[in-house]
Amino acid sequence: MMKTYIFTGIMLAMLACRSQNNPEQNKAMEITTANINSEDTNQPTSVYDFEFTTLDGQKIVMNEFKGRKILIVNTASECGFTPQYKELQELYDKYSSKVVVLGFPANNFGGQEPGSNQEIATFCEKNYGVKFPVMEKVSVTGADTHPLFQYLSDKSLNGVTDEKPTWNFCKYLISEKGQIIKFFPSKVKPLSEEIISAINS
Repeated sequence: MMKTYIFTGIMLAMLACRSQNNPEQNKAMEITTANINSEDTNQPTSVYDFEFTTLDGQKIVMNEFKGRKILIVNTASECGFTPQYKELQELYDKYSSKVVVLGFPANNFGGQEPGSNQEIATFCEKNYGVKFPVMEKVSVTGADTHPLFQYLSDKSLNGVTDEKPTWNFCKYLISEKGQIIKFFPSKVKPLSEEIISAINS
């Protein structure tokens, strides 16, 4: 037993000396540890971990919507589904005590959102009277996917679904506690029984 303790002590001393004599190795170990810790602490646990800027420059902190459901929609101005803006506004007007509608313009599908943030804002208000919050343009798929949509479309992060937007006007319904309830594809209209029922449940 004594021999084992002596041997262990010698090995620890040798490792300590080697570490002192090799600052680069020390630095690499510190960076690796820091990266691991960063990865552990920076993983989002709900949509409340995100914040955005609207088309008119207002800051939106998602946790201000706690207690209400959230309908997250990737939008576009030149799409066959663009008239859904009208229903989204109607939904927002009728059920604002229960659900917040958030639009996220994206140019990922068919190049159907080519405009600037200002052009998008003007289009939405002029054509559909949009009053619900619409964020600055983001990417919802591909290598430059915004972190929110990375979270929404990765079950290992959100615990519910791997569903990704496949076209404009896909929808994620979020619970009052910031967790995904369900994903709805573009063809499901905002005022459909499917969505209204989920909001009221």
